[in-house]
Amino acid sequence: FASLFLFPGSLSQPVLTQISSVSASPGSSARLMCTLSSGFKVPGYHISWYQQKTENAPQFLLRYYSESDKYQGPGVPSRFSGSKDASANAGILLISGLQPDDEADYYSRLEIGMNGDYLGDFPKSQ
Repeated sequence: FASLFLFPGSLSQPVLTQISSVSASPGSSARLMCTLSSGFKVPGYHISWYQQKTENAPQFLLRYYSESDKYQGPGVPSRFSGSKDASANAGILLISGLQPDDEADYYSRLEIGMNGDYLGDFPKSQ
């Protein structure tokens, strides 16, 4: 499932909003989406995705800008993939061939600036 995660900011900063949860069956696919606030266009941003399991720190999965500019985290299976939906102004994480171990919280982060800075913080671990 995904968690609802809002990135606070001033009026000059974009906001990413995630759907609250997704349910799917083992072996099927799950499509997680984060929507960028109006006034900002998702094609112009790198979006990173992280997986967080209970009592563990978030683990980097991938970063996606375009098909020619993307990065898969070390050891992350190719069944985790990123994309964008320009018409929905959203970043997408697709998980295919779902496994029971994939049940976790997933967070998206928006890369801003030229220094790899990110907007927003993760919830604190319990």
